Amino acid sequence: MLKELFPFEYAESVFAIDYKKLYAKGYRGVIFDIDNTLVHHGEGSTPEVDELFKEIHAAGLKTLLLSNNEKSRVEMFIKNIDTLYICDADKPSPKGYLKAVKKLGLKKSQCVCVGDQIFTDILGANRAGLASILVKFIQMPDEMRIGVRRYAEYGLLWAWRRIPTLRHRIGDIYNEGAGNFWSRDILFCNISPFTYAISETKEKLKRYLHDFMGHDKFSVIRTKKKLKNLVSEHSNTLIKKGKGIDPVLQENKAVNIALACSKIDGMVIRPGEVFSFWRTVGSITEKKGYKSGRIIADNKLTPGLGGGLCNLGNTIHLLVLHSPLEVVEFHSHSDALAPDGDKRVPFSSGTSVCYNYIDYRFRNNTDQDVQLCLWCEDGKLRGELRSKKPFPYTYEIVEEDHHFSKEDGVFYRISKIYKVTKDKATGKVVDKVLVRDNHSEVMFDYDLIPKELIR
Repeated sequence: MLKELFPFEYAESVFAIDYKKLYAKGYRGVIFDIDNTLVHHGEGSTPEVDELFKEIHAAGLKTLLLSNNEKSRVEMFIKNIDTLYICDADKPSPKGYLKAVKKLGLKKSQCVCVGDQIFTDILGANRAGLASILVKFIQMPDEMRIGVRRYAEYGLLWAWRRIPTLRHRIGDIYNEGAGNFWSRDILFCNISPFTYAISETKEKLKRYLHDFMGHDKFSVIRTKKKLKNLVSEHSNTLIKKGKGIDPVLQENKAVNIALACSKIDGMVIRPGEVFSFWRTVGSITEKKGYKSGRIIADNKLTPGLGGGLCNLGNTIHLLVLHSPLEVVEFHSHSDALAPDGDKRVPFSSGTSVCYNYIDYRFRNNTDQDVQLCLWCEDGKLRGELRSKKPFPYTYEIVEEDHHFSKEDGVFYRISKIYKVTKDKATGKVVDKVLVRDNHSEVMFDYDLIPKELIR
């Protein structure tokens, strides 16, 4: 009985399946569920789904929709799709599946069932002796709650992944670049926005507890008076323009950065103290004036509250890299969010911050006070790292072997970035440390990648 609850394969979506590969493996018919498998519950078909069925038929496969819905629902869905269907199927009863096989005019061994629910689609297919593919159910971005059965499915998938004889029973069925979903970890945080919120709260609490029980002394003193010596400085344009860049999100980013700068500007970090981005800036809320800017979520650029603060974190990181200060916490994202412009700046982006568990921190490991000065002026974010007196060394960021490369249809920026330390008196290099082995997915329009840098 338990074996009947496990799918033969697990795909990220119906679009991740290579139907030509199914044909090559001897399958001639695909039996689909509709709701939350092909489209969100109750919705009509989409142009993408209509085209998918044409591709499946072109691959030599017959299709049939097997649904527990009434006839009116099914007929509304197939307005632009030429396919067989059975409604009121009474899944997970095997009767509907066996009826589907007969209607397709095929043998059971020639049919595969695709659905999003273990306790209906997969259980029914397995009971009828058919191969089954479970796909991740379609969920709307604002849909926080999921049914109890979804959590039970998560437990079953966790067990399924760890029993080699139950998974990968069909073999490679995936489109190029889709990957074998069965080989990935199925994380609790990825089940739904609700479970993600639980996981995020857990990480925040862990951070609070770690800081409470730790021995680090954090910087808290700010002053308007600047320290005398300029250690390093950096500036960059706040509002980027170009193909595919939303100007409203850019304007909002500028607002977010200005608000955060007002919390950091003038911060003095004494010897032995640690600067924490989030302990200084605080939480990000609409009440404080923060707006929706660009953030990276699921490896995609998307709107999100406080978007753009990674830009500020990266500016601080560049200031610190050009100093003797010690970076104690750093998280990275893509260093290819936008085209480089006239001149390539190594580490022009790439620092990730997210309240409060993805932090940027550095320690003042010198014998004198240092100061962070950050402000917005004339459309630019400006930053300075200052000290009471000069340090005996100079620091430079050097990038080597910078180029772009295409891997499985995706472009990446590739390079090695070093921090070079030179003796100020002699100019001799005293140290060269790799600070990033860069392999960043390109997040901007591929047409804007310099052709001469593609290998």
